[in-house]
Amino acid sequence: QVQLVESGGGLVQAGGSLRLSCAASGRTSSSYVMGWFRQAPGNEREFVGAISRTGVSTYYADSVKGRFIISRDTVKNTVYLQMISLKPEDTAVYYCAASQGSWSTAIAKISTNHEFDYWGQGTQVTVSS
Repeated sequence: QVQLVESGGGLVQAGGSLRLSCAASGRTSSSYVMGWFRQAPGNEREFVGAISRTGVSTYYADSVKGRFIISRDTVKNTVYLQMISLKPEDTAVYYCAASQGSWSTAIAKISTNHEFDYWGQGTQVTVSS
């Protein structure tokens, strides 16, 4: 089992940038495919991006492709979400999540809206216009 804690959220102007962190404890995060999701008020939770256990593969939602980058530091047991060119529509609570199993299993979960296995508490990102 792994525990996930997000940090780095805040208020930023449109066009600005933020870097979110997801610190893992318990079982090492490199045992899992890691993902970022977000939920805006009144909306369903949506997928943002994911990174494979080795960090070689990444996968992004079209809405963030080219603006957000996921990376992981296996020594620090931390996953990051670098966000640039932020837009007001990026405003949401951002959640880090871990998926057991393979990369293809995680992609299948994303494609079918199935839950990842472990979730953090979330961090608020607010982008002002």
